[in-house]
Amino acid sequence: MKEYVFTSESVTEGHPDKVADRISDAILDAYLKEDRKNNRKPKEFSRVAVETIVFTGGCLLVGQVTSKSFVNIPLIVRQTIKDIGYNIEWGYDPEYIAVITSIDPQSPDISVGVEKPAEIRGKDVVNDDWHFGAGDQGMMFGFACDETAELMPAPILLAHRLAYRLAQVRKQKILDYLGPDGKTQVSIYYQDSKPVFLKDIVLSTQHKDGKSYEDLRRDILETVIQPVLNEFIEENNLNKDFFSNKTNIHINPTGKFVIGGPRADSGLTGRKVIVDTYGGYAHGGGSFSGKDPTKVDRTGAYMARYIAKNIVKANLAKKVEVQLAYVIGEEKPVSIYINTFNTSIIEESEIIKAIEKLCDLTPGGIIRNFDLFNVEYTPLSSYGHFGRKDLNLSWEKTDLSEKLKDFFSIKNNVK
Repeated sequence: MKEYVFTSESVTEGHPDKVADRISDAILDAYLKEDRKNNRKPKEFSRVAVETIVFTGGCLLVGQVTSKSFVNIPLIVRQTIKDIGYNIEWGYDPEYIAVITSIDPQSPDISVGVEKPAEIRGKDVVNDDWHFGAGDQGMMFGFACDETAELMPAPILLAHRLAYRLAQVRKQKILDYLGPDGKTQVSIYYQDSKPVFLKDIVLSTQHKDGKSYEDLRRDILETVIQPVLNEFIEENNLNKDFFSNKTNIHINPTGKFVIGGPRADSGLTGRKVIVDTYGGYAHGGGSFSGKDPTKVDRTGAYMARYIAKNIVKANLAKKVEVQLAYVIGEEKPVSIYINTFNTSIIEESEIIKAIEKLCDLTPGGIIRNFDLFNVEYTPLSSYGHFGRKDLNLSWEKTDLSEKLKDFFSIKNNVK
């Protein structure tokens, strides 16, 4: 019997790195909103790659933007920070921080590869707005498993649920003494790749000074941890002993968390990419936030998740990792890799052939199929890009699963 403990973490939107992610995505959303309002064609949409750094008393934005639209970046920065919940009381006042920008247009050496993938190689010009080349080289990973209803690994999904609930009890003033910054961590004991019991929960939350540790611990247990675990256990048909006296609960382990957010630590876009994906199970390529849909770091990762989820949904495998790799200026991926960890009922090479036949893996095809120019990205900047039951995400759909069953003529043999 194989036994192990796997751990994943999440953070709230008030964590400095997530403040940075949220600002970057809010700026991206503002540009895309203007593009939609002006009925721009696909290749006329803004090219955005904005990185944010937050620190005590300030916010620095760097990167590239090419757009026909005007966006008031400082205004968006301040409003985003305010929406998260920061103010002078929590040591990061959006009205008075310094907002510094250093943003240039996208390099023409990159944009030509995105806009004219055929022409730069002397091929016949295809008059189609949806022919995009990859904006860079890179590899992207997707993952899915049958541990949870969302086909996500249990540790990261539970860590996200706890972090999300922590933010909700703060925003709804159920616990009105909590601050925006917070972190969660979940360790689950496995036997033969199945989650058996919750070994450890770590939850750290910013709070007002003067609150007793005993009261805070009781409140967090009653309003955050217990409700989330009850729902999680029921949804995933877990044994009632999944959460028991064997579970170690660590709440604000140092006993005090008053100074937090950008006042306590700098934050940077993309630094929580493991939190954004699968909690350490699978990851590759760059970060997502602040990048428009022509960036394969984002679109390729969404497509890889879609493929992996549908393979598991079709019962072709219990666990699967998918890798896609691209070359700058080219449309089709240079490689497709699938690893089912010896759980598949079909040869992995045959599954790859099915994916190549059934899926449009070009950047333009992914953008069009997932309608990525019409997605609001700011809500994705916290609590993960995958397995979100609170958001209607196109890459989380399972419509490909029936096509996969039909492809292998096993529709009537797989429940």
